[in-house]
Parts: sequence; C-alpha cells; structure tokens
Amino acid sequence: MRVMDYLIGDVQGCDAALGRLLADIGYSPSRDHIVLLGDLVNRGPESLAVLRRLRGLGDSASCLLGNHDLHLLAVAHGVRRAHRSDTLDDILSAPDRAEWLDWVRTRPLALQRAGWLCVHAGVVPAWDAGQTLALAAEVGAMLASPDLPAFLQVMYGNQPDTWDEGLTGADRWRFVINVLTRIRFCTADNELEFAAKEGADAAPPGFAPWFAQPARRTAGVPMAFGHWSTLGLIARPDLLAIDTGCLWGGALTAVRVDGGRRELHQVPCEQAQRPGKR
Repeated sequence: MRVMDYLIGDVQGCDAALGRLLADIGYSPSRDHIVLLGDLVNRGPESLAVLRRLRGLGDSASCLLGNHDLHLLAVAHGVRRAHRSDTLDDILSAPDRAEWLDWVRTRPLALQRAGWLCVHAGVVPAWDAGQTLALAAEVGAMLASPDLPAFLQVMYGNQPDTWDEGLTGADRWRFVINVLTRIRFCTADNELEFAAKEGADAAPPGFAPWFAQPARRTAGVPMAFGHWSTLGLIARPDLLAIDTGCLWGGALTAVRVDGGRRELHQVPCEQAQRPGKR
C-alpha cells in the first residue's frame, strides 16, 4: 500500500476547513502522512479543535511551529499580552491546557519529508539544508526544556538582524526563530527585514524574497513554506508556498509530494476576514 505525503498550509484555528481538506484528499491516517507548515492556531474560530484533531492523528501528522504557535506559548506564560484578534482562549482556559502547551512546544521548527525541506517561513542564503535542520533542532531543544519560561522572555526582538556564525545564546536562538517563523525579505548578506509584509514585489531597496536570492545554499533542495499569505500560491517543482490565506477569505491548500503525480487540493474557508495583523 503506497504511502501518500501531503503538505498543508497555515490552518490558524480553522478546523472545519482542515476537516474538509482532509476529506477532499481522502486522507487515511493508517496509510498517509501530512505535514502542517506551522501556524496551527490563532485568529480562526477553533484553535483547540485543530490541536485535538492533529494530536489525535499521532505519527501520521507532523506539525511545524509558526509564529502564531510561539505567540500562544508566550501568552500562556505571561510574556506577551493577548492581541484583540487572538482566538486562543479555548486553549488557555482548557482544564488540560498544560498538556496542549507541552504538545505545542515540542513540535519541530523544520523537518525534511519526502525529499522536501519544510519550514514555516524560510531560510537565509547562508544556510544549507543540514544547517537549517541543526539550528532548528538546537532551538527546539530549548523550547522543549524546563528553561522555556526564561527563553520566552528573550525570544522577541528584531536584533540581531544579520546572521553571524559566531552568534551565541539568546541572540543566536532569536535570530534562528526569526528566520524560521518570520522571514519574508532578506539581502544576499543574510540581513533580515521585518516591516514589509505584502507580496514579492514589495521588497525594500536592497532586499528580495528569501527564496529569490541567487546564492541561496538551499537552492538545489525542494522547499515548502507557509507564513506569507500575501505572496499567493507558488507551486514550482522545487518550491511550494502554500499559505493561501484560508483565514483571510482564501483557501486552505494541500499538495501531494510523495513522488507520484503532483496533486494540488484546495478548499474554501468559511472564516470571515478578521481585523488585526497577519
């Protein structure tokens, strides 16, 4: 029986759309594997239901951490205030909230599946696939450790904004998290830019979409990411951008990547656009 692998874009608490997408692809947990590309929760109406569904799938689902998932951890630990557009109360008020928070914080920041390097947001040009996975595991170990509350206190910030192999401690971990969960534009010299959030044509002077950097060391590696709903769908043989704005009146997208026929599946989302930052 052939295992089929699917990558799925940002769900952000839209459990009904996720259920319809899994039905559309004929997903079978006993046969198939899905990779969720981060932002499992927040802004959609059923964040806890999404976690219940995905955790219930066990090893047949792999779930990356996105910036909204990290925001959940920060709010839960009192490091960040909830935004008025957040929809995290069902998790935070659950009697078993500690179990859900522990499950979330032990999800990876990057993984490789069916030949695809999967991240929530992207990479800087200097990192190859091996270094990306190693750095993700390094920060993931910190998130899963008893040091999580202290780490969350120093996790936020835009500095340092340029990669340096000599970075250590909080600066190193913050930069890695910013790349894997926030990057859109960067320079050829691995400098990040956080203000621009529109499509690829909105790059500030000297910057370009991270995946358009010609010297990117992951250029020969098929890569998949979410995070960038204003970018639109990209479905190249070596690059998948599949945050198609489910939460914002778009669709939830899945792509089959197991080496068989490439299949693109999309379902519309009934969630009306909500105010606030993407």
